[in-house]
Amino acid sequence: MYKKKLALPIFLLMLVLTSLACTIFVGGPDYSSLPPIPVSAEAAESIKEELKRAFEAGAQTGVVTINLTEPQITSYLAARMRTDPSLQQEDKKPLITDPQVYLRDGQMQIYGKTQQGIFAANIGIIVQVGVDADGQPLIEILSADFGPFPAPEGLKDAITAMVKEAYTGSLGPVATGLRIESISIANGIMTITGRVR
Repeated sequence: MYKKKLALPIFLLMLVLTSLACTIFVGGPDYSSLPPIPVSAEAAESIKEELKRAFEAGAQTGVVTINLTEPQITSYLAARMRTDPSLQQEDKKPLITDPQVYLRDGQMQIYGKTQQGIFAANIGIIVQVGVDADGQPLIEILSADFGPFPAPEGLKDAITAMVKEAYTGSLGPVATGLRIESISIANGIMTITGRVR
């Protein structure tokens, strides 16, 4: 009789402990039909090589054309999520894990995963990138889908700052000498065209 009385509370305790150890997926945008984009330190570092190539070619003509691929941007974003406190949650975990950046149809489509407590969800952020009157990147978030979670406060500012910092940080000292004329996104490539001032 004593064993029967303990069986139910022990079972319930085990059930609660098991559920606490698990992560519960609660939805969000489905991007599983898109091909996975590989992430590597080499792809992130190759941005520097592309910038060097573009500026060397631009020194001859005055026109700088930078081509960035999905693996380069995805790898750069993944590295930034791990190291930038403004892109991390309070517990120092990245706001977005396993990021995937697709450059399609004139838009930058950012997908990934986020977790709050034991709940995990897919996220999707659609960004339109253009050029303002001063020849600087103009970033507009068209949509941000965090599944059932509310979009984190300051998301727009954080993503805008990240894209602008990626631009100025990647270009370094030459960023002040480049006036962007156009940014086009198609078929997995972002092409930035500008002139050396």
